[in-house]
Amino acid sequence: MNTMDDFYEDKILLIAGGVGSIGRELIINSLKLNPRSIRVLDNNETGLFELDQELNSNKLRFFIGDIRDKNRLKRAIEGADVVFNAAALKHVPLCEYNPFEAVKTNVIGTQNLIDVAMDEEIDKFITISTDKSVNPHSVMGATKLLAERLTISANYYKGERKTAFSCVRFGNVLGTRGSVVPLFHDQLKNEKRITVTDPDMTRFIMSVSQAVKLVLRVARISVGGEIFILKMPALKVYDLAEALISQHSKKMGIDANEVSIHIIGKRPGEKLHEELMTIDESCNAYENDEYYVVLPKDYVLDDVQQDVYGNVKLAHEINYSSNIVNQLNKDEISALIKELNL
Repeated sequence: MNTMDDFYEDKILLIAGGVGSIGRELIINSLKLNPRSIRVLDNNETGLFELDQELNSNKLRFFIGDIRDKNRLKRAIEGADVVFNAAALKHVPLCEYNPFEAVKTNVIGTQNLIDVAMDEEIDKFITISTDKSVNPHSVMGATKLLAERLTISANYYKGERKTAFSCVRFGNVLGTRGSVVPLFHDQLKNEKRITVTDPDMTRFIMSVSQAVKLVLRVARISVGGEIFILKMPALKVYDLAEALISQHSKKMGIDANEVSIHIIGKRPGEKLHEELMTIDESCNAYENDEYYVVLPKDYVLDDVQQDVYGNVKLAHEINYSSNIVNQLNKDEISALIKELNL
């Protein structure tokens, strides 16, 4: 089995949405694997400029563009070997109030990227998805579900083309731009209060490094049609808020006893608990200690591919929900905050 270095060495990568937190970390980690070049596509001109200044690598190529623009994608993807689709509208309330904009990016944009990848016959295509796509309650979740389905279904009509289309499904990635931890930091610093939507709300959590490690591995081992899901713990968002107050108030010169937590109610489109895999999907899932891989119903797993996936075995039938799995207690959350320097 090829090592990670062997797979990426001398390859041309395209990272759509490369300025975002996941995209940026993908770039940093991919540079260590000796690719020929990494093409970074994003509609954020300032973000591209700043990333260029920060990384200063002659292997990076920066493309100002949007996955809504298929002609631009055709130019960006020429000669590429691997495509990572990290471009998306991801904020649940904003997508609720701008639903067709979410459709344009998350659905039509994904299909545009699939089309040009298929025409160019790249090797691997990975769509980065979210737990909000499972039994979605929101526009954002529904559009990401469609993005998953479009990606997986591309394997059925690609004909003799070699491209393998697969997905990675994330939980909440701690510390990423626009996520809850930076929001709590700002509220603690500026308002001496933190807002929590519901005291019982739970979320799956993972670190940026865990997320990117899985994505890079998936591109190497996928054959097309899989959804890979990292095994991850969950927590109560209220407990996370309390842990952050306890850990950071002193650093900010704030008396923790003066900081309050305000319950504001669920925002439009939010779920009380998230799911990473449905019961139906679990019937077609295999697992090892690190992750699940959900296979198409018509896929027959042979011994060779079972080994490539990482010695997986048939999974148990479960509803993988954040209120059912083991949840981190406050001490474990505090330790995680320290470990990840959140």
